[in-house]
Amino acid sequence: MPDSSRLPKMETSEDGIYQVYSLCYARARSRHVHENFMIRDMHDGPMPMDFNLWILRNAHRTVLVDTGFSQRAANERRPLDFDPIEALARLDIDPDAIEDVIISHLHFDHAGNIDRFAKARFHVQDAEVAYATGRCMCDRTMRLGFDVEDVVTLVRHTYAERVCFHDGDATPLPGISLHVLPGHTAGIQAVRVMTPRGPVVLASDVSHFYANFLRRGPFAATLDATETLRSYEKLKEIAGAVERIIPGHDPKVRMLYPSYTFNGIELTALHEEPKQHDINTLARLESFA
Repeated sequence: MPDSSRLPKMETSEDGIYQVYSLCYARARSRHVHENFMIRDMHDGPMPMDFNLWILRNAHRTVLVDTGFSQRAANERRPLDFDPIEALARLDIDPDAIEDVIISHLHFDHAGNIDRFAKARFHVQDAEVAYATGRCMCDRTMRLGFDVEDVVTLVRHTYAERVCFHDGDATPLPGISLHVLPGHTAGIQAVRVMTPRGPVVLASDVSHFYANFLRRGPFAATLDATETLRSYEKLKEIAGAVERIIPGHDPKVRMLYPSYTFNGIELTALHEEPKQHDINTLARLESFA
């Protein structure tokens, strides 16, 4: 992987077509299969987890999907490999220049660091914010995935008129659409992005791993299993093909797609075609669904 100091520019200036990169900023290397499914598989073994945010980029704008978790949260929950916002700066992406950030859901590892963007608008679902600020947060079990400082910061941004609320599916920007697919949380949204290879659907935690939606096995932390199973079907409809779905935490994504290093930061290029033999492996996995 040659190291370059800058991300390559889009070959076309057409709006609505994006380069899409995933940035893996932390990894849970010692995680096991039983931790990733509601129903424990008798065949347990290693199943590590990646923590990602996504960069959507063309000649007109740079958009982030999710913002990772902060050093404060890392001190309390799990370590960072590196600070994701500092990594953006190393990629020559100025966080203070970003105008739109899409938050898939408000769990700590997706909605941290939102105090570190000077002028961004944050796109969230009504249902997600209502849940994260409502009576269910009185219960420790229900609030476990949320970070109160992140939620309070979002409320402050709301009062500063920097939050764009969506009530259902929406198209906030050319070539980018939001799709509410609840289950993991009350208002989680996937992001469909047009790329040079066609649409790519960033599932985030609608499906943490390929195996969750392919084998219809909800993740261990699931608010509503019935809704999750419905959302798996809608996810496949929106994407149209397995190779257009990008799960939120699966290390297989880094194996499936080309990776590049820019100023010491490794990115995975989701707008490029996947490696065919690995996609065939996923197709065989789908036959077990």
